Amino acid sequence: MKPAPFRYAAAQSLEHALALKAEAGEEARFLAGGQSLIPAMNFRLAQPAMLIDLNPLDDLDYITVDNGALRIGARTRYSRVEHCAEVARWQPLLAEVLPNIAHPQIRNRGTLCGNLSNADPASELPAVMLAAGARMHAHSAGGDRWIAAADFFINLFETALQPDEMLVEIELPALPARSGTCFIEVARRPGDYAMAGVAASLTLDANGRCGSASIALCNAGPTPMAAAAAAQLLIGGVLDAEAIAAAAAQAQEEVEPNGNVHCTADYQRHLAGVLTRRALTSAAARARQGTSA
Repeated sequence: MKPAPFRYAAAQSLEHALALKAEAGEEARFLAGGQSLIPAMNFRLAQPAMLIDLNPLDDLDYITVDNGALRIGARTRYSRVEHCAEVARWQPLLAEVLPNIAHPQIRNRGTLCGNLSNADPASELPAVMLAAGARMHAHSAGGDRWIAAADFFINLFETALQPDEMLVEIELPALPARSGTCFIEVARRPGDYAMAGVAASLTLDANGRCGSASIALCNAGPTPMAAAAAAQLLIGGVLDAEAIAAAAAQAQEEVEPNGNVHCTADYQRHLAGVLTRRALTSAAARARQGTSA
């Protein structure tokens, strides 16, 4: 199939891109990797009147680390993040999830910011952003603002971005000492969307008890789902098998899976519990060993 007719503009600068978006509003879409947008246009599920190409903007292709906090620009490809030693060192949860995303050809073109702006709840990255406590940097011709990941994903394919805004970078805060993270998913085949996936992050306090915890799931509801009540059960306690099992059972109750052609909602709920238990067990072991991943 072919896309509906559209206008095309190659951005000469970030300001130029934002000016074009302010003029066209919701009728325009930014194009970076295009790995989700172009197929949707070919099937006419998306029919933007204008594409604003960000590929000429080399200054949006960056990965920076400041005291463990990671910033990634809007035109940075998955593959660059996947193979970045600094990402593996400081943000192991992100490094662990990336090989699960589609196939190398997709990761060579796709971008993290494009993925997050698309807000597909079946995608792994939105859940990782929730678990990591990431912030999204939105910029428009009128100014900029930071949006917490918890406030960024509104509904299916819907974010808090305004029609004239672009997601120009993401920031993942530094992991505290004695932290452990884990991402795990189940998919029918490598590269497929997961039937369910879990991102977990745990930090131990000075007494070896759980000081902080976050759990987020993909393909478990209309948005990436943060299992806040499950995480809260762990705070202040010993991360033993009983505590982890209780948190996993709670996470199973918090999700809102819809089911699909590959699995039923009941099976997705079952997977949510099993994968949460496995992810928390691995994250806790890594926190004790001082190896985040």
